Amino acid sequence: MAAAVLLAGAAPSAQPPTLDAVLKRTAAYVAAFRKQLAGIVAEETYVQTVVEFSRIPQGYTRNPMRTLKSDLLLIQPRGSERYVELRDVFEMDGAPVHTAQGRLEALLRDTSQGASAQIGEIIESSAKYNIGRITRNINTPLMPLQFLDAMNQPRFRFRHLQNAPPVFTDPSDQAANDSGVFRASTEMWAVAYEERDRPTIIRQPGGRDQPAKGRFWINPHDGSVLISELIVDGGGVLATITVSYQSEPLMGFLVPIEMRETYIRNPERITGHAKYGRFRQLR
Repeated sequence: MAAAVLLAGAAPSAQPPTLDAVLKRTAAYVAAFRKQLAGIVAEETYVQTVVEFSRIPQGYTRNPMRTLKSDLLLIQPRGSERYVELRDVFEMDGAPVHTAQGRLEALLRDTSQGASAQIGEIIESSAKYNIGRITRNINTPLMPLQFLDAMNQPRFRFRHLQNAPPVFTDPSDQAANDSGVFRASTEMWAVAYEERDRPTIIRQPGGRDQPAKGRFWINPHDGSVLISELIVDGGGVLATITVSYQSEPLMGFLVPIEMRETYIRNPERITGHAKYGRFRQLR
């Protein structure tokens, strides 16, 4: 009996998963997540603000903010393995900006070659509503998830961080740091990533490489992503985009619910805060 007790007490505990195992689960999760979300539109309320700092110490000029309302849709163009995230702006500062109602629904039904042209037109037109002098089109919530694709993971170096609670990179944004949507439980893994391959996934307007880095907060048991952080530092611009995911009862799975971003290039600082709701199936 004593020997049996000793043997039972010596049974090894379950080993935590390795980083490679967690990344494989996350790649599978992202692939399934995109299939779930494709064809579902969310309404985005997106506030952008620009502050210009003068050469006078402590001097700055706060420009008028801009509020955009848009339909956000993840779509996989026919014949393509990649997914594209579309922002269809329909209102700016309370005024309608186009009357083409239902054009996302029409795009999903379009099987012609003209669908690609429509996708390009929507992407180009939505970027025109960004305020400030910094050109950008990476300000979509799902963009960093492509780094976790099975085919893209070898491009990056990943590290499991110990004791790394989510903190918004811009310490001046106290609202983000205090927000409950940017908190994860202690069971979540913080995984840092840094792009090492060239050419990079993100490019500067002139085509130069723009390596990405940041962190993901991941459930190591199922690979789900709770928070993503993207940092791009190059071309004189420091950009940070942080996105939080939570469960949506009507959808039955995690969806992006909030995005906060900062772009800094002297003397300009642009901030953005987007919230997502009214998720609905288009097909």
